[in-house]
Formats: sequence, structure tokens, C-alpha cells
Amino acid sequence: MSAPQATATHSIVFDNVSRFYGEVLGVNRVHLVLEPGITGLVGPNGSGKSTLMNLMTGLLRPTRGNVSVLGLTPDQPQELFRRIGYCSQFDSFPRGLSGFELVYSFLRVHGHVHSSARAMADFAIDQVGLTDAAGRPVAGYSKGMRQRIKLAQAMSHNPEVLVLDEPLNGLDPMARADVIGLFKKLREEGRHIIVSSHILHEVDVISDRVVLLNSGYVVAEGEIQGVRDEMEEHPMQVLLRCDQPSLVASEIFREDYVVGAQVQVDREGVLISTREPGRFFLNLNRLVVEHGVAVESVTPADDDVRALYEYLIEGGGQAS
Repeated sequence: MSAPQATATHSIVFDNVSRFYGEVLGVNRVHLVLEPGITGLVGPNGSGKSTLMNLMTGLLRPTRGNVSVLGLTPDQPQELFRRIGYCSQFDSFPRGLSGFELVYSFLRVHGHVHSSARAMADFAIDQVGLTDAAGRPVAGYSKGMRQRIKLAQAMSHNPEVLVLDEPLNGLDPMARADVIGLFKKLREEGRHIIVSSHILHEVDVISDRVVLLNSGYVVAEGEIQGVRDEMEEHPMQVLLRCDQPSLVASEIFREDYVVGAQVQVDREGVLISTREPGRFFLNLNRLVVEHGVAVESVTPADDDVRALYEYLIEGGGQAS
């Protein structure tokens, strides 16, 4: 069955799309019509999230089926790239460039003259809260700062579609909240924001729609709410890397929604298990501010995330 065509010029359309890498499956038989707003792509490593994103940006061609973005196909790369901003999960920066130079040079390659490229670069960098660090070499940035400068580059040419692969990974709680606020602002402007993540709670909170992937197949799509409330046997595990793990562990373990808090052997992190991630992330922000905790990163524990998806896919927790 072909995907609907009536909204193709305003939508991202996957019409029976498959992509294989030799004999290895990337995605298979994908039918999707993504409207403006925030769409979350959720799934464990190898589920097909990055393949789906590379297909919609034209970096990959489908083995079968057709992909169109706002009515454009990969056969129209110049126009497509003007309307899409892409933020890969991988870091790759030209040696020696500052944050400003990275974004500015991208805009110059995009065809913008010097004055407009400077203004657009400054605006994008300010949007992600890196104005004070814009003149510093990207090589000296923290993981979270590198994530934000990549986001600034992706949105600097004012695209209608933002495709963001794991954009929240490595951000501290305050930066995470700021970036989520930025996504919501862009949504209000009528843009497409496609966000991939391992963290179901995060995607559920910020997204208008969630697409759940497993082993290259779309197994569920739509609104996925309250999944964690039904999964008490699988509490969410989060690894917090910070400068005061013992203090965080003792303070956070007092909360009734935390079922475990274990300081790591290197004394630079704490593994926290919680059945209510919404309350956890909200109160983590408060804890960080009140006690002056310097947070390096907040990431899910992969084994626990994979168990979550096995439960969702095999345990009957699918949405439609």
C-alpha cells in the first residue's frame, strides 16, 4: 500500500522503504508519514534509527521503496540540503577550528556571504548557549559542548527539517533542559524535529509522536505514555558522571522513586535505578543546583535499556 500523497509537500514520507547492507538488514518495509512537530525515534543500538535518519537526509538510498522530504527526493540534493539540518551522533571536527569558525565555515560552504554567515553563526551559537565559548577550539570542548555546537551547525542555515541523532546524549541536566526547550520552540515555529534516543522517557516527554524500532522494523508508532508505570520489574538505570557521586547517591537514595544508587569504582560516577524517571530528572536538576554538583554526563545503562525494549516488544506493551 502506498503512503498518502496529499500532504507530501509538508511531510516526510517513507513509502514501503527497505535498506539492506549486503545481506544485513538496515530497515525493512517502512511505511511512515511524519507531519511537522517533534518525532522521537526510539530503539536500542542496531534497531534502525540511524539508517532511517540517513535515508531521510539523502545520505543513503533505499534498496526498495521511496523516500521524500517536503516533496523532495534524494535526486534533488542541493534543494534537499538547504531544507534539512543534520546532527550526527558522531564527533568529527576539522583540526584547530573554534566553535564559531566551525559554524561560520559551514554557512560559507552553504553559499552565504561573509556578513550574513557571521550573523547566522552568532545567532545559532547563542541559541544553544555557547556564545561565551564560541572563540575556543572545539577540540577543548566537553562532550556536552560538542553536542551543542553540532546542533548549532545543524540549525544555522534555518532549515525546515532538523534530523538529530542522539542529540541529548552527554548533556548535563541544565543543558538538557535548555535544549529540550529549544526543540519545543522550533516545534511552535512549524518545523520538523526528528530526534533519536535510547531514553524512552525523554522522547515521550518532548515528542508529539514516537516511532519505536526494533531490528529494522517499525513495531509501534503514535503516543506512548505511561510505559514506565507498567514496568516496575524493569526500573530505569541512569549513569551520572559527576564530581560528587557519594553526595548524589546519599541524597537521591532518600527519594521514594529511587530503588538503587551505587557509586562507581572510579569514584567519578553513580549508577541510579528509578521507577519514576520523570520525578528523577526533575529532582536531579534541583539537587545539582542546590549542592553545586558539576555534572559531566547523564546516560542510560545500555543493558537496562535493551531489557526495556525486549519487554515492550515481546511482552505485549506495543502501541499502535
